[in-house]
Amino acid sequence: MPEPASSSVLAIIPARGGSKRLPRKNIVDFCGKPIIAYTIGAALESGRCRRVVVSTEDPEIAEVARRFGADVDDRPAHLAGDGVGAVDVCLDLLDREEVAGDADKVFCCLYPTAPMRGASDIAAVIDLVEPGRFDFAMAVTAFDLPPHQALKMEPGGQANPLFPDLVKKRDDEIGRVVVDNGSTYAATVEAFRKHRTFYGPALRCHEMPRGRSVDINVAEDLEFASYLYRRQVA
Repeated sequence: MPEPASSSVLAIIPARGGSKRLPRKNIVDFCGKPIIAYTIGAALESGRCRRVVVSTEDPEIAEVARRFGADVDDRPAHLAGDGVGAVDVCLDLLDREEVAGDADKVFCCLYPTAPMRGASDIAAVIDLVEPGRFDFAMAVTAFDLPPHQALKMEPGGQANPLFPDLVKKRDDEIGRVVVDNGSTYAATVEAFRKHRTFYGPALRCHEMPRGRSVDINVAEDLEFASYLYRRQVA
C-alpha cells in the first residue's frame, strides 16, 4: 500500500496586507467575522494540521490571526510585494521551518479569501496526497460554461478561440473538466521544492460545489459569497 499523507501537516495561510481590488480583503468583515477567521477555523477543525501559520507582513492581519488561534510568521520584506506569489512564500517558510528543526513531509496552503471551504474539504485534499505516488492535490470545482469554447480577446477587439482544435467539439467529446477553485492545496514538501508549483505531476482533485467555491477578490465576490453563506446557514 502507498504511504498516505501525514495526519498532522503544516498549514500555511498567505495573507499579504496590500490587496488593491478589494482593500484589506484578507480581514474584511464576512458575515460577522474577519474573512481569514473562517480559514483558520476550518484548518484547526480539520484534524490534519499540527500548526496553522498565517504568513503576513501586516500587523493588523497578524493580530486578527492570533486572536482566532493561528500562529504568525513575519513575512520577510522581499516577499511582501505585489509580484510575489504563494509558491515563493511557502518555499521560504518551509525552508525556515526545516532550519528550525520542524521539517514536514506534507504541507497545505490555504487561501484566506475562500470562507465557505470547510474543515472536511481541507481534510479531503490532504488525504489525497500519497507521498511518492500522488504528491499534489487541490480543491476544484466545475466550470459554469464549456471551457473549450473560451475566446481570447485580442488588442484590436477581435476574439479568437483559445482552443481552436476543441471549440467545435461537443461537451461529451471533451469529457469532464474542472478548475482550481482558488482555496486549498496540498503537496509533499520534496515534490513542491522540485517542481515549484501546486500543479505538479500526478495531481489529484477534491471537487467542491460552486456554491462553496467562491474566491473573493472584488466587492462583487464578497456580496455574492455573503448571500450564499447566509442562505446556507439560515
